[in-house]
Amino acid sequence: MRPLRYAINITLDGCCDHRAGITDEELHRYWAENLAQADALLFGRVTYEMMQEAWRLLTRAVAGAGWTGPFAPTVGPAKKYVVSSTLNQVDWNAELIRGDLGQAVQQLKQAPGKRLFTGGVTLPLALAELGLIDEYEFVVHPRLAGHGPTLFAGLSKWIDLKLVDRREFGSGAVAMRYEPRRK
Repeated sequence: MRPLRYAINITLDGCCDHRAGITDEELHRYWAENLAQADALLFGRVTYEMMQEAWRLLTRAVAGAGWTGPFAPTVGPAKKYVVSSTLNQVDWNAELIRGDLGQAVQQLKQAPGKRLFTGGVTLPLALAELGLIDEYEFVVHPRLAGHGPTLFAGLSKWIDLKLVDRREFGSGAVAMRYEPRRK
């Protein structure tokens, strides 16, 4: 069964607005390497539209924009599954998922392959509630944003995690990967 990893950038005060983090070449390379480990990406509508707007245009460019270049060729051709009840169609190598989220994600996890990745805010909350996330990765940026959005607002029960990997970056950001403690 391929594991589902939730990965996101977050500031020290808990903000996960993609504009609040510190972006540099080292972090873009890190995210590109992470995405390259996945067979498919699982997005909610908002994350899909944000990623498509930011990276689809760069994949059409000759080599991307400077040091963001390695990320665009990785995310562009990746298989994407989009969970949405409001979109009628998707493209950019994507397929819509509707209906029972738990059943659909279990089928994706049972399909042959290496790993699935997800990001965003709303979809991961639903996936966490269903116990479907196998790995949580937070890249914590040394910045205070003073605003939201924050992660897992409204989570109905605690999820205890065990640290399994840690990496520091030149910017002061720290990537921490956790697995749920199974009881």
